[in-house]
Amino acid sequence: MTEDLAWETTDARVAYECPGFDVVNEDVTLPDGTETDFDYLADDPAVVVLPFTPDGDVVLVEEWRQAVKHVNRGLPAGGIEPEDETYRAAARRELEEETGYTADALEPLGSFEPANGISDAEHHYFVAAGCTPDADQVLDFNESIRPTTMAYDALLDAVEENAITDGRTALGVTYFELFGSRPEC
Repeated sequence: MTEDLAWETTDARVAYECPGFDVVNEDVTLPDGTETDFDYLADDPAVVVLPFTPDGDVVLVEEWRQAVKHVNRGLPAGGIEPEDETYRAAARRELEEETGYTADALEPLGSFEPANGISDAEHHYFVAAGCTPDADQVLDFNESIRPTTMAYDALLDAVEENAITDGRTALGVTYFELFGSRPEC
């Protein structure tokens, strides 16, 4: 039974807030009656897009990641904005803003909690088909992004060889390889 594992939250407060996320501190009571506190990152839902061009290549972004101090190559991704009526709409917007590519079609791939031991983040994955560079990039003030393309098999190899270390990308490509189907090119 899951109820016998549940913690009871007795109080909660935002310990730190900044653009993009908050750190929440909760007072909790464990199943054995122990009282303690717990901190976690409160993050808005995000979308991750696996975008295929008509030729079957995948559109990726090369982006500076300050936390790890290097350029990261991965799938376009980003947070939900107030104007996004659906996760699908957010995925379309993020693809266009980060890469300048538009998609003929987007289909859901899966939803995951990528770090649920320390964060409440949810990532909603989509596969995009027929992606072409028909738009302009519209980057946030703190984004350094260059779009690029890669053959799907080369991307799969890069994930397998640990040449792509972005967790969202590794999860998306691996899950797609196991359970998805490539769009007709």
